[in-house]
Amino acid sequence: MLMTTTAALQGKEIVEYKGLVFGEVVSGVNIFKDMFSGIRDVIGGRSGAYEGEIEEARDKALEEMAKRAEKMGANAVIAVDVDYEVLGEKNGMLMVSVSGTAVVVK
Repeated sequence: MLMTTTAALQGKEIVEYKGLVFGEVVSGVNIFKDMFSGIRDVIGGRSGAYEGEIEEARDKALEEMAKRAEKMGANAVIAVDVDYEVLGEKNGMLMVSVSGTAVVVK
């Protein structure tokens, strides 16, 4: 599935617009990741655990959106937007939502 943040795909002609398409993932943050990221916050550096969690959630959301677009008969998604949000009473959940326009290109 071709996906782009732009409104067109260079070298491709959009022949049909199928409509809006979304993908969402809500992921809980592990207590051990919290503990080790807290240590990193104190001593400095990057939190590989959180970066990995974000990357995995983003990939799953994009995959979910691609599957939904395919079910609509699309072979590409244009104007893709990726959003991140922290949820939950203690901000213990990460939500990644992606959206775009499912299209058929040739």
